[in-house]
Parts: sequence; structure tokens; C-alpha cells
Amino acid sequence: MPLNLELKARVSPGANAAARAESAGALFQGVLRQTDTYFDVRSGRLKLRQEDGSGADLIYYERNEERLERWSQYWRIPQGDPLAILEALTKALGVLQVVRKERRLYAYRGARIHCDTVEGLGDFLEFEIPFAGKSEAEALMRELRAIFGIREEEIERHSYLDLLTEQTSSPRS
Repeated sequence: MPLNLELKARVSPGANAAARAESAGALFQGVLRQTDTYFDVRSGRLKLRQEDGSGADLIYYERNEERLERWSQYWRIPQGDPLAILEALTKALGVLQVVRKERRLYAYRGARIHCDTVEGLGDFLEFEIPFAGKSEAEALMRELRAIFGIREEEIERHSYLDLLTEQTSSPRS
């Protein structure tokens, strides 16, 4: 099972994280339009990620949601018939939330940099660093935080799922 070190931060629309990524030498990988459907499971998180024009993956992951920089273990299973798996899992487990986002993807020294615009939430910057040794991953995370000027108070502890769930369950004034 793969392991990532992850961090997510809120950014203002004018922050132009994409320009910072390019000026740091990150390679632009494309724009992804993703719909993540989260299912109600006892532990961890299970989602079906559908990408416009690229098929779908069923992704299960476990991570400590309390830390700023989080280690995440995950399994990614390509889906040949995403509509059938969506229907089956919806009936079997129930849907918790649907997260829609546009992601500008960059690659930097093995890390993935995501410049995300999430429907209903706004703009975020996310780093995913595949495990290649704990100290190496943590050093690269420090480097990325410095490049983008990410301060501790900007780091988002909650997943997009949690943020949207909180937003839809809080009473409107």
C-alpha cells in the first residue's frame, strides 16, 4: 500500500499559487476536473474519483486528520465501469458527500502540487509527497512550504469532505 505525506492550505484567489509552482521549476501536468463521491464506511475514507475524460478510480485511505502534515496510506483501484460501481456503492453504503473541484496539477522533485478550486469552498494548495524515507519526505515538505510561504495558520486540518459536510450541516442565519 502506498504512503504519502500530505498538507493542505487555504489560499486567496489572488495568491497565484500556479505561478509560484512554475517559478520554482515545477512541471505543469494539466488541469483535472474531478468529482469525488464519498461513501459511508466504518473506518478510513472511501471515494470514487471520476475525472472528466479520464475514467475513474476507487480510492480508500486512512490518515490522522488531526495533524497539520499527515501521513496517508491509500489504495487506488482503477474502475472500468464507474457508473455501475457508483450505483452499487451508493445502494450498499450510502453517499456522505460529493466534492467537485478543478485541479491544476504540478510535479516537483517527485511531489505532486495541487492548485485546487473546490466548488462551494474556494481555493486551496495541496502537497502530496510519496514515501521515499521519512526524513526525505519531511525535508521536501519544508522546502515546499518555504517556496509557497505557507504559514502554520494557513494550513487546513480538515479534508474537503469534512469542510463541505460542516458547511452543509451548520444552520444558516
